[in-house]
Amino acid sequence: MLLWLTDYLSSSISGFAVFQYLTFRTMVSVMTALMMSLLIGPYVINKLAQLQIGQTVRSDGPKTHLSKAGTPTMGGALILIVIFVTTLLWGDLTSRHVWVVLSVTMAFGIIGWVDDYLKISRKDSAGLASRWKYFWQSVAGLTAAVFLYSSAQLPAETALIVPFFKSVAIPLGSGFVLLSYLMIVGMSNAVNLTDGLDGLAILPTVMVSAALGLIAYVAGNVEFAAYLQIPYIPGAGELSIFCGALIGSGLGFLWFNTYPAQVFMGDVGALALGAALGVIAIIVRHEIVLLIMGGLFVLETASVIIQVASFKFTGKRIFRMAPIHHHFELKGWPEPKVIVRFWIVTLVLVIIGLSTLKLR
Repeated sequence: MLLWLTDYLSSSISGFAVFQYLTFRTMVSVMTALMMSLLIGPYVINKLAQLQIGQTVRSDGPKTHLSKAGTPTMGGALILIVIFVTTLLWGDLTSRHVWVVLSVTMAFGIIGWVDDYLKISRKDSAGLASRWKYFWQSVAGLTAAVFLYSSAQLPAETALIVPFFKSVAIPLGSGFVLLSYLMIVGMSNAVNLTDGLDGLAILPTVMVSAALGLIAYVAGNVEFAAYLQIPYIPGAGELSIFCGALIGSGLGFLWFNTYPAQVFMGDVGALALGAALGVIAIIVRHEIVLLIMGGLFVLETASVIIQVASFKFTGKRIFRMAPIHHHFELKGWPEPKVIVRFWIVTLVLVIIGLSTLKLR
């Protein structure tokens, strides 16, 4: 909305023309989201506490987590509100890419909100039944996938781009829908599984979002895309505004979520942010790179799958507890050590992922 206003004002006041630059608007979106989060964060946390919207802790989890029971949760709503407001303020609202990402984020945020609400109202960590959660995730994910497939304007928008190779683009055809569905739903649940320790999920999400924002910027610029030999996706650059909003709101949330957490993100935030990362990677055609940069999320998910499969077929557990961050806790690692080391792993993976832009 402010983009239109500044565009109008630039005709009479030349200084406002700076807001037409995507890089400037991205920086402004980061700062807008950060300031909003820091300003309204205390109010939201106090309100959640007054409403007794507190965390329900698994009885079979690490004993150190028992003290976290009652800590305000559903703080992810703060992140989503800030992202939406910031994107609407500084993004180009004529961009179909922006509206797809906002719609997916909203849909998965609603699913997460219902899940969190049921956990709190029932005083049970189970929440929304898995089959119904997966059903509605599938509906949202497939809807987005079909829309992106049907609205694609260039062959590159539905081809699988393989990193580290200059010209490996595999036409997917209708298989694009399946891949997109798996990326959106898979990343949503992967981030949700990672969100088990104070600040563990939000900073990796911010780091991956920053990298995707950079990729979106270069993919939406015909000259940069040609130089880096990646697909040119018209209009993809506007997603950097959304990524900037996610970075700012995520860092603002981390201010309150860092150990020991004053508020938890809840499924309303984790499911939505994971889905957002997935759909952005799909639009900019860097799904494989997302799996590299988001390796922590992949590892957390794989640890759960391995644990369940091992116990089902052999009656034995591979890890002391899954997801894997709990395994290291039960091995005696203090929670802050697990968190920071996992952050470092993500930083390294993000650097590796970004290197694929040049190493082709």
